[in-house]
Amino acid sequence: MTPGLQLSIDPRSAEPIFAQVKRQLKLAVASGRLQPGDALSSVRELAVTLRVNRNTVAKAYRELEQERVVETRRGHGTFVAQRTAWLAEPARLELLTGRVDALVAEAFHLSVEPEQLLALVRERLGRLGEEG
Repeated sequence: MTPGLQLSIDPRSAEPIFAQVKRQLKLAVASGRLQPGDALSSVRELAVTLRVNRNTVAKAYRELEQERVVETRRGHGTFVAQRTAWLAEPARLELLTGRVDALVAEAFHLSVEPEQLLALVRERLGRLGEEG
C-alpha cells in the first residue's frame, strides 16, 4: 500500500468487507492521498495486511476498475487511474441521485434536519480539499 495510507476493516460492520476496502480507497483518491499513477498493493499483499480473503480484495479492485478509479496493467500491478469523466453529465447525476435519495431517507429516519444534512455534506466536501 502507498506509504502512510492505512485501511481499517470492521468485521462487525453490516457493510461487506470488500465494500469497506472500496469505499476507503475511493475516499483516498478523492482526498488526494492517492494520486493518479500511484501503485496499490497487490491483491495478495493487501489481503495479508488486512487479514482477509484474497477474493475480497480482488472484488474491491475489480469494482474500482469497472468504475475507472484504478487500472490494472498486466505484469505491473494496479494503479490509481487518471481522473476522467467516463460518463456524460446526465448519467453521472443519475448515478448519484439514487445515493443522494438513500442519504436523504436515512437522514429523515434519524431526524436530521435538512440544514444539518447540508452542513454535514459541505463539511465533508471541504475535508476532501484539506486531506490532499
